[in-house]
Amino acid sequence: MKDFLQQLRHPEVFSNAIKVALVVGTLLNLINQWEAIAGEAPWRFGLILLNYLVPFSVASYSAAKQRLNDLTIQRTESHDGD
Repeated sequence: MKDFLQQLRHPEVFSNAIKVALVVGTLLNLINQWEAIAGEAPWRFGLILLNYLVPFSVASYSAAKQRLNDLTIQRTESHDGD
């Protein structure tokens, strides 16, 4: 778990997750808040936040998990060569 949390805090993981959240979150807000954008309904600010938070969380988890798997493979291969 400690290794996973270290990967989660990696600048590359964070940077990529922000980019994904901005693109996907904006698209989700366009879809989910269209009536508010058009002025036909009130803005739902909790939904706006979730539309960015969910893609950020998924992208962060996926990237950290992949980095952890890559490190595990590298460690295994380096020990096999000993």
